[in-house]
Amino acid sequence: MAIQVIAFDADDTLWVNEPFFREAEEKFCSLLEDFMPAHSILKELYHTEIGNLSLYGYGIKGFTLSMIETAMRISNQQMPISLVEKVIQIGQEMLEKPVDLLPGVEEVLQNLNGDYRMVLATKGDLVDQERKLRKSGLEKYFHHIEIMSEKKVEDFAKLIRHLDVKPEHFVMLGNSLKSDVLPVLELGGHAIHIPFHTTWIHEQVHHEVKHENFSSVENIRLAAELIRKM
Repeated sequence: MAIQVIAFDADDTLWVNEPFFREAEEKFCSLLEDFMPAHSILKELYHTEIGNLSLYGYGIKGFTLSMIETAMRISNQQMPISLVEKVIQIGQEMLEKPVDLLPGVEEVLQNLNGDYRMVLATKGDLVDQERKLRKSGLEKYFHHIEIMSEKKVEDFAKLIRHLDVKPEHFVMLGNSLKSDVLPVLELGGHAIHIPFHTTWIHEQVHHEVKHENFSSVENIRLAAELIRKM
């Protein structure tokens, strides 16, 4: 068997995530519409988020802090405390969102279970990702759970060493070309891209990926069928 370990991304691969951020951005822009047009607010927020990644990492908590910082800057420190409270509320509402599994996810995990070692390899805030995994009911399918602060080549290399598997026997499934595909291909592993209908601009790749170990499929069911043929 060529493939021994299957690693799954979580957000927007197993369950819905990015639409909640888009919804929060719309609410945030509505709060600040007296100070700046929405498209300019979003540019300012993105600039703040990128600048804060090294401090806060990925996830809702860092996003909320970036919203507060952006709002204070846009309003020239004039935003009333009541608006700060509303921004915090937007973040809290995100943390309370339900975990909606994407179509076919549990069916695929059940089908592959026992034939492969299955790993959850996701990045983000530890507490929030653990919450979503617990609420999803999927934890029982995974041999190992890795919640990473980044998904770069060195992070996947560390994971593969920990799993004691050769890269050519490892396949990563995910919605992000930047985080789930390119680092694994660079290590000599396999990667299957499962696009989601919306992707954070920071995760977008604007060039065609061509590699003998790369595939792109429409959904997780097709990804599972592909793995069976590897």
